[in-house]
Amino acid sequence: MLIARTFYFVVYAALAFLMPFLSLYYQKELGLSGSEIGLLTGLAPIVSLIGASVWGAVADATQKHKMILLTAIFGVLASVFFIFKATAFIWLVSAVMLYAFWASPVLPIVDNAVMTLLGDRRNEYGLERVWGSVGWGVSAIFAGIFIQRLGLYWAFYGFFILYGALLLIAVRFPVPRVSISVNFWQGFSQLASNSRWLIFLLVALSEGVSLGIFLNFLFLYLSDMNASRTIMSLSLTFATFSEIPVFLVGHKLLRRWSPVQLLAFSVLITAIRAFLYASMTEPWQVLVISLLHGPTFAVMWTAGVAYATQTAPKGMGTTALGVFSGMVFGLGSALGSFAGGWLFQHLGHTAPFIWAGLVSLAALLPFIWIHRRTVFRRA
Repeated sequence: MLIARTFYFVVYAALAFLMPFLSLYYQKELGLSGSEIGLLTGLAPIVSLIGASVWGAVADATQKHKMILLTAIFGVLASVFFIFKATAFIWLVSAVMLYAFWASPVLPIVDNAVMTLLGDRRNEYGLERVWGSVGWGVSAIFAGIFIQRLGLYWAFYGFFILYGALLLIAVRFPVPRVSISVNFWQGFSQLASNSRWLIFLLVALSEGVSLGIFLNFLFLYLSDMNASRTIMSLSLTFATFSEIPVFLVGHKLLRRWSPVQLLAFSVLITAIRAFLYASMTEPWQVLVISLLHGPTFAVMWTAGVAYATQTAPKGMGTTALGVFSGMVFGLGSALGSFAGGWLFQHLGHTAPFIWAGLVSLAALLPFIWIHRRTVFRRA
């Protein structure tokens, strides 16, 4: 599916140009404090949690997925322009919240469409999604070069160019209609009362906490270590390229191990990754540690998408993926941002990463317990 691969490539290329450098922009260009940065980076995920869940439900209930996708992409472009132009903190807060609201349904709608189009080959989702990793990795190289030489404003310029192209691609993106097998609220109630689904969301929450800290505070941590922008962008490239082999063999992983086993593995490695970040003594060490991004995020996302679509009632895949995405990039990332901002400012630059590791371990224990028969089942 060339159109899906192109979409993934461009959307993640656009995000790689802006998102990792946004905290630096807030600090260096706008002079915001660690707590203010934590507030901004924490508010966006909370809005994303609500937005992804609501948009997913509306899309499934109305079957207007394509219209919502196009409207959301246009809304993202407009809201990032407002972030770029905002000077007063209150206007910046409003613009960030608008961005989070409009961005929240884009990837859940596309992910669900891809899973539907794949049909019986759903385990091959990773072969499509891997192009997002390629896009992020390639874009991160150029983003680092442009920003190092021309300044942080180029994070926005690159984003506008790429996300504008995404709008044109989305016009041609096929979004299939799938009738809901049960009454929408009945299906939603089934999910909400499923204890295994709720524990799964707890794991998604913990992964979001770690990702929120890694994304929003790793570059600030490296900056305090006097790392160059080149090291920062290379760490992003190393992390992203580590996703590629995982997504390429994701269908084989899912044939050998269950989504539950893969999720448990990814959470454990996330904890190890967090503690290793906290133990760094030289900036170059981040390049080696960032290679664990594949066994953490890529494994988690592959297994999580599979688990969510398997668990959701027929026709409610976008809703389930929206809630899953909202827990990872919404509430989890918000908790990571708020707590990370306070910890970074008051306890030092390693404190957020230690906390991320502890949160991962705390979520892993109940997940293993409730799924103990599956987790310890031989492949």
